[in-house]
Amino acid sequence: MDAGPRGLTPEPGDTGRRSGAAGWRRGPARLGWRLLGRRGLKVATPALTAAGILAISLALAALVWLADRDERLERQQALIKDSLWVEQTLRFELGADLGFIDRLALDIGRGSADASQVAVRARHLVSNSPEIVRLQWLDADDRPALAVPPQTERTAPPPPLTVALELARAGGRAVPSSDFVLANGQAGFALVTPIHRGEAYAGALVATVSLSALLSEHIPWWIVERYRVTVVDVSGRELAARSRVAVPDGSISHTIALDPPARDLFISISTVAAKTNLVRNSLVATIAALALVVAASFLALHRHIQRRIAAESEVRAQHAFRKAMEDSLTVGMRAKDIAGRIIYVNPAFCRMVGFAADELIGQPPPMPYWVPELLDETLAVYRAVLDGRAPPDGFEITFQRRNGEWFDALIYEAPLIDADGRHAGWMASVVDITDRKRAEELSRQQSEQLARTARLVSMGEMASSIAHELNQPLSAVASYATGSLNMIRSGCSGEDIAPAIEKIAEQAQRAGQIVHSIYNVVRRSEPQIAPLDIVALIEEAAAFIAPEARKYGVEVVIRNNSDVNAVPGDRVLLEQVLLNLARNACEAMARTAAEDRRLVIKVERVAAELVFSLADRGPGIAADVLESLFSPFVSTKPEGMGMGLCICRTIIERHHGRLWFEPAEPRGTVFRFVLPLGGMQ
Repeated sequence: MDAGPRGLTPEPGDTGRRSGAAGWRRGPARLGWRLLGRRGLKVATPALTAAGILAISLALAALVWLADRDERLERQQALIKDSLWVEQTLRFELGADLGFIDRLALDIGRGSADASQVAVRARHLVSNSPEIVRLQWLDADDRPALAVPPQTERTAPPPPLTVALELARAGGRAVPSSDFVLANGQAGFALVTPIHRGEAYAGALVATVSLSALLSEHIPWWIVERYRVTVVDVSGRELAARSRVAVPDGSISHTIALDPPARDLFISISTVAAKTNLVRNSLVATIAALALVVAASFLALHRHIQRRIAAESEVRAQHAFRKAMEDSLTVGMRAKDIAGRIIYVNPAFCRMVGFAADELIGQPPPMPYWVPELLDETLAVYRAVLDGRAPPDGFEITFQRRNGEWFDALIYEAPLIDADGRHAGWMASVVDITDRKRAEELSRQQSEQLARTARLVSMGEMASSIAHELNQPLSAVASYATGSLNMIRSGCSGEDIAPAIEKIAEQAQRAGQIVHSIYNVVRRSEPQIAPLDIVALIEEAAAFIAPEARKYGVEVVIRNNSDVNAVPGDRVLLEQVLLNLARNACEAMARTAAEDRRLVIKVERVAAELVFSLADRGPGIAADVLESLFSPFVSTKPEGMGMGLCICRTIIERHHGRLWFEPAEPRGTVFRFVLPLGGMQ
């Protein structure tokens, strides 16, 4: 029955505590195998652990070495790239300077530039190229003909410049000199460009270049933060530097020749940032973190499973909550993919348009709720949304329900971002504003009717003053008519009577203008926006204000400080605003001393707006009505209706302007309103 040694395979029912010889024979064998297995496991475990640690250590060492090598290669490549950028930048600037000098030398040689023109162009070069510290014009004998800036005292040219002049004379082309010390003690070199008249040498233009200025003006800050940029000669001697920071040990350097346009000069760029061990430290921290993760992985796995079960339950609950919340919304929600197809609609949107969700999802344009008569306009808006040009404050559009009824909708479009942060489409919230627009239209009509009523009330209050205003031209007409009749009876000629007849015509025309203005104020209801002459608007308003001002003994001062001639608006409505504000100001100064009763009406432009201000010297606005002064039925006068300022603000806001008030100095109140100039500034 046994397949091998008796101690290896326990028999059924064997508990290790059997009696008899057979049991004792099998017991030691089984015990030995158990001891051997445990001892072998104890011996093998440290060996396997050590082997694993050694393998991990070798792998990490290789990773650290590779990371360090890659880091050095990246720094070297970045240094070379930035060095090439610096070298190209300096070559470009010096090339541009040399091109300017070549053109100037060519114009001098042709005779198309005299000394004054050369001086102007030289000053332009020196002022726009800080690296050029001086530009000299030398004649054929190398004597200075012109220097910018002027040279206070003449000194012998340095030997490198003399050599460059000889090379330019012999070669007939621009030659850079070797480096030499400038007057300010800094290193520099010269660009020598010969001047020829025909085939003869006629002199040279010598541009002195400061190496320090060249580096400081054309090396940007982001290069200086990372590198130390220097100019060195063939021997490695530093001539100029952009950064004073010392180069640390282990930094990387790169040198590029700057010849041409400079001669025997090199650009040397060295890194100034200290060598970092961030990669190594990160790897060490990663190793420690991985060790902790491995040690706690089994416990974390169990906890993760428990948390996942709880999270899935919570997600299901949140999904059910969001679904219930979306179903209870009264605002329509509609989502489209990046191609414009509908991918989601909520019940509110379905109720709004009268279509079921399965009839809309996946539907490409034209949508079934679009108005056929407005298809082109709706399609243009649809394409603008897909192009990302949807207005951030929403837009209005007209849709059609399933039963054919039109309704107005206000739509806010926002990008739809998926879980990976990618733009996956557009989410729109749709609000049915049909009832609101009807209410706004009714409110607008009521406001217009109220404004018309207020104008009628204002005209009733002005009846006595206007009657006095009409009495003056009519009295003048009667007087001139009587005089003319007397002159006719006395046998005067027509030439003598003509001036009186002209006066009668002028006074009759004035009376007609007053009557016509009153008629316009009474009959107008719809605003008529048109360009208004500012001077005419003020003068006509002043004619209305004059009777009230005389009634209260108020001096009216008009100051037109505007530099524009016209403003878009409705003449009658704006005159009503000016009249109401002026009448309030006159009534406010009823108890002011007679010599202080002054109303200043000022017009001025501020940016793209025209500002009207009316300043009185009354007692000011009471503190208890400051916040509600523009509210309906709020008045500071016992007999007032409390509608004047409310109507004024409505009129100004319909002109897309603002109306407010401020305390005046030393006393009184200033009412201001602004009107946008549109395209008339």
